[in-house]
Amino acid sequence: MKLRINGEWLTVPETVDTIGELLGHFQLDQRVVIVEQNETILEKESRSEHKVQDGDTIEIVQFVGGG
Repeated sequence: MKLRINGEWLTVPETVDTIGELLGHFQLDQRVVIVEQNETILEKESRSEHKVQDGDTIEIVQFVGGG
């Protein structure tokens, strides 16, 4: 399946069915991130319910500390 993630087209396994599984695939499921799917910001609690489809646009934003 092809997804546009943070502006780049990537191929992910067909077994990735939800946003939660997508975050797990990229090892981001334990990090604090904001996820936008097709221009809609998703609530953290609903990520396992939101299905991904071929051609979806996903933005994943991580917070990074520094000074």
